[in-house]
Amino acid sequence: MRRGRKILAWVLGILILLIVAIVLFVAFFDWNRLKPPINEKVSEAIGRPFAINGDLSAHWSREPGEDGLVGLVPWPHFTARDITVANPDWAKSKQFATLATLDFRLSPFPLIAHRIVVPEIRLGQPQIALERVKNGNNTWTFKLPESSGPSEWQLELNAIAFDKGHIDFSDATNQIVMGIDVTPLGKGIPFDEIMAQQEKDSRAQANKITGASARTMAKSDADEKDRQDETKKKQVYYFAWDAKGTYKKSTVAAKARTGGVLALRDANRPFPVQADARFGDTRIAFVGTLTDPLNMGALDVRLWFSGTSMSHLYDLTGVALPDTPPFATEGHLKANLKKGASVYTYENFTGRVGGSDLGGSLVFDTGGQRPSLTGKLKSNQLLFSDLAPLIGGGSNEEKAQRGDSMKQPADKVLPVEPFKTDRWNAMDADVQFTGVKIVHGERLPIDNLSTHLVLKDSVLVLDPLKFGVAGGTVGSNIRLDGTKTPMRGGFNLGARHLKLKELFPTFAPMQTSFGEMNGDASLTATGNSPAALLGSSNGEVKLLINDGAISSSLLELAGLNVGSYAVNRLFGDEVVKINCMAADLVSTNGVMESRLFAFDTEKALINVTGDIDFREEKLNLDIVPHTKGFRLFSLRSPLYVHGTFKDPAPGVHAGPLILRGGGAVALAVFAAPVAALAALVVPESGKADATQCKPLLDDLRKNPPKAPPAGKAPPAGKARG
Repeated sequence: MRRGRKILAWVLGILILLIVAIVLFVAFFDWNRLKPPINEKVSEAIGRPFAINGDLSAHWSREPGEDGLVGLVPWPHFTARDITVANPDWAKSKQFATLATLDFRLSPFPLIAHRIVVPEIRLGQPQIALERVKNGNNTWTFKLPESSGPSEWQLELNAIAFDKGHIDFSDATNQIVMGIDVTPLGKGIPFDEIMAQQEKDSRAQANKITGASARTMAKSDADEKDRQDETKKKQVYYFAWDAKGTYKKSTVAAKARTGGVLALRDANRPFPVQADARFGDTRIAFVGTLTDPLNMGALDVRLWFSGTSMSHLYDLTGVALPDTPPFATEGHLKANLKKGASVYTYENFTGRVGGSDLGGSLVFDTGGQRPSLTGKLKSNQLLFSDLAPLIGGGSNEEKAQRGDSMKQPADKVLPVEPFKTDRWNAMDADVQFTGVKIVHGERLPIDNLSTHLVLKDSVLVLDPLKFGVAGGTVGSNIRLDGTKTPMRGGFNLGARHLKLKELFPTFAPMQTSFGEMNGDASLTATGNSPAALLGSSNGEVKLLINDGAISSSLLELAGLNVGSYAVNRLFGDEVVKINCMAADLVSTNGVMESRLFAFDTEKALINVTGDIDFREEKLNLDIVPHTKGFRLFSLRSPLYVHGTFKDPAPGVHAGPLILRGGGAVALAVFAAPVAALAALVVPESGKADATQCKPLLDDLRKNPPKAPPAGKAPPAGKARG
């Protein structure tokens, strides 16, 4: 027993002497003697010069928060001063990084298992120059030596602590030049204060951009969620980041605040982040946390967007969005960060686009062959005018505000601004949109809108694109193939049960009418703008109205001044009952001709012939009245409508008077070409085949409209009817 005690005493004594010797060695050893081999080894490891130019020192201290034997054993703390890391020879800046000091400590016990555990590394006054040139070479990728096998040692760096510093960033590939200053705040700012200030600033910006009130923008579901997140409330911000520069010729100004220590491996230790950045006319702001970035952890922030057009977000985010009026949104962004396959979810966001509200959830997934955008959007109150930018509409002043260089010619009505098909291959999309209520003037009786948009392999499909109009529906599907040059399009439309009295709700005589409008259209076209598509369109348009009424006041309400002129000449201001109106039109290379366009009224049959040239935006129509019975018209000569869409020119043909005819004239005009309209004889709701057109179409229920393949015109002489 005595001998065993002596052996134990000797072992403990030797161990204590060894610890004392190591402590004395660390305390009194001149660590500067190790700088040359350290510089050499590190330079060899990173493939470029590394140097500790100042003192290298060490001291011992116990690790706070550790218990037991681990808490009793002191840890070595090292400090290196004046450190430089060189850039490649091709870089503009000689040094990649300079540090006034580099402080870190080692956990001693993992060294036994060949693990180098650094709980925290502190960078003192860092100056960093990041550069990427057009060929893709960059200064932050180090050329590491090829390994002959797995290393016996493993390095674990758990956290990085910041200090005052500066970062220069130049990226020729993405056209970014930025200078960033990092400054301590002096005292920590709690999460609640940061959130409240950013919320106030962002909603003020939303009000400035779209006119949305703070109360409207405050309806985000993410708002209440963030307020209830106790984890975030505990976060404190210690550093301010101030960035200025340019991005693709646009000025960039950003202010950010972060915590003081970034945990690289601990997913339970969130790193608070906040930023408010302006990229030209677009503003992005967020407040939240980043966790476990080394293992591609998660971003969880409250996010605000605002700007003059959503299309401007493409350069920043890679998400191809359409041109829109000024917009502002706010919501909750959650991101699972994975290399090459990150998933971003912008959930329960609300906002304004022009004068319309917008809300929903979107998911952007960067995995797969190309990124994809999916989700559902909803507008409870949609201004119809806010849809104009989607097809290049709006005034030149509005176009200039959203940065569109293509001006609308003063003599043109159809939008000439091209679709941005070069962006369609950047991502796929599958998004559903619902406009619950459409707000418009009295002349436009559109009630609601819904569509399913699918973008796949640069082909855009809207199927269905459905409108609620005047108690009926207008359903359509559109296909635009962006892989072709010029783009190819296909359009199919069907209008059913459009009530005439609801088409013109403020026109009292129409309120007694039970007439309905039905129509079909099928067109193909080529071109990169709405004007080009209509100017090359081929196909058919068919329209049928029964049991209505017409007058000059009616057409003035519809905004058809040309029609108003014609009806005034024919009928004066009287309300005239329509027995039937039928139109069968064929479009060939953008020129729409009338195979049949006639009004059968109680007083006359009015026949319209000629064509509408969408390519040149010209009108060439003749309006010929055929008298029924012995009633005299105020004007017996044919009318014409010539001129352009922008400036139509109606008038009276100088020529022989049109002789008074009878009901036989109507039958003669209708008999042959009306066959193709049979498919549009749709009974009114609640009635069985109640239509004045029916006697003319009883046995002619076939030949729906059809269009040739995109880019091809119908063969000459093959028009039906």
